[in-house]
Formats: sequence, structure tokens, C-alpha cells
Amino acid sequence: MNNLKSTTKPIFKIRLKKGDTVVVRAGKYKGKTGKITATHPSLNKVTVEGINIVKKAMKPTKTRPQGGIVELTKPIWVAKVAIVEPASKKASRIGYDIKDDGTKTRVFKTTGKEIK
Repeated sequence: MNNLKSTTKPIFKIRLKKGDTVVVRAGKYKGKTGKITATHPSLNKVTVEGINIVKKAMKPTKTRPQGGIVELTKPIWVAKVAIVEPASKKASRIGYDIKDDGTKTRVFKTTGKEIK
């Protein structure tokens, strides 16, 4: 009877946060930059404005009586994006720095500067 599989989804650790400026490193939108509008830790994806826009046909509803074709921004895999360092305008990875008082801050791996 104990052969039931667990149905809990893993929650991935995403170091990027809402408002970070990122560059797409792979795929159709490679080289484009945008701001993160949402993170999805259970899907391991982030939503970036202006990236991965799809068109979807919508039926008429009370809130949208016209219906028609709507453009939506879909999430993109977090592995395909990297944070942009403002000084050099290049992609960087994110590390953590723990101060003496116990506070944890995000830092750029390339320069070691703190992420604002």
C-alpha cells in the first residue's frame, strides 16, 4: 500500500528576482534584454517583458466582449537568461556574500559588486 508516488512538485532555487534586467543567452530571442516581471520557482521559469510573446485566440467573455487574438508573454527557462551587469553591459552569474552581521547579499560573480 505504500507504493504511492509523491505528487509534490520540486521548488527550484531561482537567484533572479522581479525587476532584474536580464539578457537571453539561447534560443529564438538570443541577445535581447528585458526586465523580469515574474518568477515561477515551481516551473523553473521566469517571465521577461518583450520576450517569448505568443498570440492566442480568445473567446468573448464578459471582461473581454470582443474576444479575438491576444498577445501574451509566456515564461522562459531560467537557464536561458543571465543577469546583466550595468557597468560592463555583459551577462554575469549571481553569487552570495554573507557579511559579519549575518546579512546575505547577491553579488555579480564577474566583479564581486553587490546587486542593487
